[in-house]
Amino acid sequence: RAVAFVVSIIGALCAGSITVFSLYGHLFQSRLHYSQFQINGIASVMSLSMYIPVPMIGYACDRVGPGPLSFLASILLGGGYGLAAGLYHKGLEEVENGGKGVKTTFPPMVFAFVAIGVGTSCMYLSAITTCAKNFGQGKYRGLMLVAPIASFGLGGMVLSQIGSRILYETQPDGAKDVNVFHFFLFLCIVLAILGLIGTFSLRVVDEEDLIDGAVEELERSGLLEGSEVFRRRAHREYGAIDDIDDDAGAMDPARDDEDDNARLKKAWLLNAETRRFLSDHTMWWFGIGFWLIIGPGEAFINNLGTVVGTLYSPSTKSNETSVATHVSIMAAVSTVARLLAASLSDLLSPSPHSQHIQTGFPTSLPELRQKMTISRVVIFIAAAIILSIGTLVLASGAVQEHGERFWIVSGAIGAGYGAVFSLTPIIVTMIWGVENFGTNFGILALTPALGSTMWGLIYSAEYQAGAQNSPSLAEGADEDVFCYGTRCYSSTFWAMTISVWIGAVMVLWAWKGRSGWSKRGIVI
Repeated sequence: RAVAFVVSIIGALCAGSITVFSLYGHLFQSRLHYSQFQINGIASVMSLSMYIPVPMIGYACDRVGPGPLSFLASILLGGGYGLAAGLYHKGLEEVENGGKGVKTTFPPMVFAFVAIGVGTSCMYLSAITTCAKNFGQGKYRGLMLVAPIASFGLGGMVLSQIGSRILYETQPDGAKDVNVFHFFLFLCIVLAILGLIGTFSLRVVDEEDLIDGAVEELERSGLLEGSEVFRRRAHREYGAIDDIDDDAGAMDPARDDEDDNARLKKAWLLNAETRRFLSDHTMWWFGIGFWLIIGPGEAFINNLGTVVGTLYSPSTKSNETSVATHVSIMAAVSTVARLLAASLSDLLSPSPHSQHIQTGFPTSLPELRQKMTISRVVIFIAAAIILSIGTLVLASGAVQEHGERFWIVSGAIGAGYGAVFSLTPIIVTMIWGVENFGTNFGILALTPALGSTMWGLIYSAEYQAGAQNSPSLAEGADEDVFCYGTRCYSSTFWAMTISVWIGAVMVLWAWKGRSGWSKRGIVI
């Protein structure tokens, strides 16, 4: 367990490389002459490829284990970042020779970031699933689950500093920026090696006991009459074994039958829990609310570089803020928020007595602590409100021409985003158990991709419209224009703020509404 935990933490840390897209995304615009729509296209494809396969990846992780997924991550991340490095270098050469790097590099660059997205999903999900199943019991199980999630966020801060302070290049005007080619090569090598290490070290300890405990828990609730299959199978196999000669004992058929029975039981239980999860109407309220809340945070992270670029016009010389600074602020605050939210969840919120799915029946209700508790849903909604404060401040125009205030935006969005993302898997394990965690969380994890893509397109449309209508760029501006001022983002972030508020109400309804968790006696 200890080895698997350490490897999970390190793997999640390096998988956080996907969160630093804004560190180099603006260089695709200034160096390779990509348009804002093309940059958002890459970011959206990366996000979609990271989230959309998650149900299938989670399904595979629950059934074959995290090790094979780590091996797949090694291939995809190593190949993806390696290809991106080569394409970026090729694009620079073409631009320097008077051509346009967009035409030859954009399509394969999209393919490279698809591989990066899927590989990140494999590495990240194998890490958190390992921790969720190995540490599903105990007072601090929420913190143990969130440790790789927090590490994923911390990876953004660590890697952005490596990129901007170690793997940097000096621009013609004397400014320093990340050397994208060297940065991609660095990520290619590190992630390929880590994936190979995880192949052999990420394991779920005592998984058979976990499955048996879940079956017994649900049998007591009277929900799994189908488990009679196992009793009939076991009885039939017992009679068959009795008829075997002692001389045939060397073949050990009993062990083979036990293995077959264990595999059948595991597959049957996981399929039953998947059906139960999908048929739970509160999951849909929770999932839609999560989508409305997390989408704005994802889009802000992907577009942080261009948002910072809108704060000052070219005629205003200011060094008040930089993209790398706010990538680091978001990563640091997000990491602290993830750990703090998990700690508050463990210390202040009620917990069920087992790590299995809650049925709401009296037999599965815990003995609650005799002290005042705060529901995890309350902490979740508080985090969503903090996120909305960041989008509200940006939408109001309070930071325009005042880059020194932008930390309020990046800090609030980072804190809210981090806490919401850490509490979501905790809530999933508390309500629906850990046995099928990869599949269950994978289904919910589809929503950030949809939200990120939707808000990214909305922001891109407003940015491009603002750039085309900019009076300062009227003379001879081509398609590679930049946008400055609140016209580039204000309407989008007002809409994001309202979206987060609606999402918070939906999660509240899943908890307190008709046949909600509270009404069913589910401890959360």
